[in-house]
Amino acid sequence: MSGRAQLMWDEAVTGYDFGPDHPMDPVRLALTRRLVDAFGLDREVEVVSAKPAGDSTLRLVHREDYIEAVKAASADPRAADGAYGLGTMDDPAFAGMHEVSALIAGQSVGAAEAVWRGESLHAVNFAGGLHHAMPGGASGFCIYNDASLAIARLLELGAERVVYVDVDVHHGDGVQAAFWEDPRVLTVSLHEHPRTLFPQTGWPEETGAASAEGSAVNVALPAGTGDAGWLRAFHSVVPELVADFRPQVLVTQHGADTHFEDPLAHLAVSLDAQRAVQVACHELAHEYAEGRWVALGGGGYAVVDVVPRSWTHLVAVAAGREIAPETVVPEGWRQEVFARTRQLAPARMTDGRWPVSWTGWESGYDPADRLDQAVLAARRAVFPLRGLLA
Repeated sequence: MSGRAQLMWDEAVTGYDFGPDHPMDPVRLALTRRLVDAFGLDREVEVVSAKPAGDSTLRLVHREDYIEAVKAASADPRAADGAYGLGTMDDPAFAGMHEVSALIAGQSVGAAEAVWRGESLHAVNFAGGLHHAMPGGASGFCIYNDASLAIARLLELGAERVVYVDVDVHHGDGVQAAFWEDPRVLTVSLHEHPRTLFPQTGWPEETGAASAEGSAVNVALPAGTGDAGWLRAFHSVVPELVADFRPQVLVTQHGADTHFEDPLAHLAVSLDAQRAVQVACHELAHEYAEGRWVALGGGGYAVVDVVPRSWTHLVAVAAGREIAPETVVPEGWRQEVFARTRQLAPARMTDGRWPVSWTGWESGYDPADRLDQAVLAARRAVFPLRGLLA
């Protein structure tokens, strides 16, 4: 194995830019990369730029007519076909859209290949995690579904069991759809309840097709859920399912939009809880998947205060050099943030809520509590299908 961890990065991914008024500002990627460098994590990981996903790779998940529609909109944004979700408010067309979307997808596919082939134990692509794109259409700021493509490539290479865990505030609908009928892939999504947030899917009753019953798991959390509830939900569902499925590879999506400062959603999770889940995913990979871990970014629209710190923690966890929450943010990075955004950067790698704590499911539950109702609904929908006690 050439390196313990790889960081997939090509500066050109910052060209994934829907325009100045769009919430998915690519500065979040650039600032994350600079913060990773400021902490010296480049010395702990192998920085790799993979090639863009080619058409044959994109067709592992996406329809050919959709790929051609993306290419047409990329060449002439005025030609964007709204029937494919292109040229909308969520997914405006822009010149070069196909090329940069394929590049981001290529980084996630490259990460999957490196981990499967033993070139690296862990691989991180924080520019990825674009989990809403469907086989035949763009959705929710996502053009190509790099998470699904990475999993599809793992299956193509011979993987027989892959677990996908998605902790973005939005339901991982595109990945669920891609593997709805495939019992080789277990998709687990923790997200804000579909009653109150896009994409209005991810109900606990969505458990997979008849050919793959129990392969889709959805924990729909009530708006306002904070650290203790979020961590309780994660630990009450995910570890038991991973232990049962025993994946050969763990693929995780770490959208930072669960944060209490995120402008597009309604959970109240801190950076410290996000870090705790990153650590938990790392431990699950080692316990059940021989350490094979592909970690992706995702949503996150507090582009200065939250995203760079959250994903720098993710890189550090994968590198085996965790950053203590109380660590002071390097002054040089804070100066760069102000120069680029005219915003003041956070001073430490914590929201001041460390150590975070939660109560385990084994201690019992309260049937009148909305968080416990969400956990229980997910367990009752799926666990019996997998031969587990709800």
